Amino acid sequence: MRIVDVCAFYSPHGGGVKTYVEQKMRIGPEMGHEIIILAPGDRHEVIEYGPMARIVKIPAPRFPLDRKYWYFNEEEALHAAITDLAPDFLEVSSPWRSASMVARWPGDAPRALVMHADPLSAYAYRWFEPLLSREVIDRRLEPFWKHLRELGHSFDRVVCASAELRDRLAAGGVANTVLHPMGIEAGLFSPARRNLALRRRLLALCDLPESAKLLIGVGRLSPEKRWPMIVDAVAAASQSMPIGLVLLGAGSQKLRILRQIAGNPHIRILKPEKDRLKFATILASADAMIHGCEAETFCMAAAEARASGVPVIVPDRGGAADHARGGAGITYRAGKSAAAANATLRLLRHPPKHLPSAEITTTQGHFEALFADYAHTLRGASPAEPVAA
Repeated sequence: MRIVDVCAFYSPHGGGVKTYVEQKMRIGPEMGHEIIILAPGDRHEVIEYGPMARIVKIPAPRFPLDRKYWYFNEEEALHAAITDLAPDFLEVSSPWRSASMVARWPGDAPRALVMHADPLSAYAYRWFEPLLSREVIDRRLEPFWKHLRELGHSFDRVVCASAELRDRLAAGGVANTVLHPMGIEAGLFSPARRNLALRRRLLALCDLPESAKLLIGVGRLSPEKRWPMIVDAVAAASQSMPIGLVLLGAGSQKLRILRQIAGNPHIRILKPEKDRLKFATILASADAMIHGCEAETFCMAAAEARASGVPVIVPDRGGAADHARGGAGITYRAGKSAAAANATLRLLRHPPKHLPSAEITTTQGHFEALFADYAHTLRGASPAEPVAA
């Protein structure tokens, strides 16, 4: 298949979508598929990633709230670019305006909306849930739910990476939802990478002895990740037992989080570890991974922790919660610092003796299943029909 991904979220400056796109451009051609990423940019540009993978950029304005990104603003130009690329299968990676543009493209290719974002959890629920119930918020956001339902009927597949998001969209009347969990890098994350010397060094960095407990946090330092809440939770839990937190991340909220830390020597922020082997070793050397974001569509960090034999402390909503199932970790009431502190103490006092050996999907396995579903769709099958092995 020639798969064209209309990817408004792509940025050469990094991020989860860039990682996913690069994995797709590597694995897709290995499976015999041509992968074309159609992205907005400053100018017309074609970036070749091999004989069957490339990024095609068309001119578009930069997003005013984050200049690292662009957005599609001319539907006619987008439609012309899609037509020129002649897709066998068409994807769009944003539930915003570009999804409606792709839905209106007059071509015959089947199409999928890949939910790389959960705007309701990232914004509406996070902002208003302290004051209103989700039911009230959803009623007041009926225009957006109507938009999502229209997209569900316009697309052959609405691809979700977590069961929670798939179930919530389906319950809200969004048609054609399917579950395709994302995958982790094969052969990299393992309990065998646990390094006690590294663990001692990280605890020493937190001004704590080897007998203390080591938590790892991983993710962008942005508002929806709720790191100030996690800082408060760890500080509160530390009143009952010695706990160090090492947070690997960068982003706009770094100064805000440092103010929240307020000089606490047991909580440290380190820059992201780009060496994947070193990162896998750091992760495996922790006693637990803690996360605060209930808007994750999958939560790669929690999946990698689980594969590393490290239990997770995660909110009870969003993609992160999937990775605590079966005894692999503990959940707490999303957005509540006291609940996160109590969950942290419960897990550290009674850690699982043996994490469940649940099979973790690999990146290769994710794309194999996804592209098999696309081929299934090309044959005119509905999401309810099984994909042949």
